[in-house]
Amino acid sequence: MQLIPAIDLKNGRCVRLFQGDFAAETQYSTNPTEILHRYIALGAERVHVVDLDGAKDGSQANRGLITDFANQKKAALQVGGGLRTLERVQSLLSLGIQRAVIGSIAVSNPEEVIRWGQLVGTDNLVLAFDVRIDEHKTPYLTTHGWVNTSEISLWSLLERYVNAGFKHVLCTDIARDGALTGPNIALYTDAMQRFPNILWQASGGVASAQDLHELRDCGVTAVISGKALLENKISAEELRPFLRNE
Repeated sequence: MQLIPAIDLKNGRCVRLFQGDFAAETQYSTNPTEILHRYIALGAERVHVVDLDGAKDGSQANRGLITDFANQKKAALQVGGGLRTLERVQSLLSLGIQRAVIGSIAVSNPEEVIRWGQLVGTDNLVLAFDVRIDEHKTPYLTTHGWVNTSEISLWSLLERYVNAGFKHVLCTDIARDGALTGPNIALYTDAMQRFPNILWQASGGVASAQDLHELRDCGVTAVISGKALLENKISAEELRPFLRNE
């Protein structure tokens, strides 16, 4: 399992939102490039970048910074936030970004995203699904900054994408995001059992090295972590075994 550090960008700064709430923002750095260099120095081979301005209103306020990240060619990047058209996906990939992360439109318009996969290659796309767990432990998909909870379960939608050849899926339990309460191991264990051929990326709740070991044991391919790394909740020695894709 590979740990993928996350950098969330807002107006050129590195921030974190609590459970996706733009009103609950914590700023960590006015120089996100320094954060990138820190993760690379730790040994990170891949970094997850979210353009929060793009996700919120479709703007490209952080385009220059993302271009600078890509030009450094020191880590593979997967980048999301506001990728609502094929043209924007293609433009992002043309910068040298390894994978584009597709969010809300993957829920609202799967036919279009499947078409993108046919044109740019499914290996160049990560489907990002944010879920809210109901009382029956069923993960229901949310969209548009987690404001809207759909009546579509993660499991039913994934069948369509698997049949279309998609394999990279990032799943976030929104109740855990930014809370440092531990990941939803039951969710990812269930995901692995239902779709063992998906290359799952877990997200939300990581707070300790023990969390990383538990996620590895349930079989996910990767885990995204932002707040725990930014706040040094896990030591460099504990992180290093998970940072390289071995």
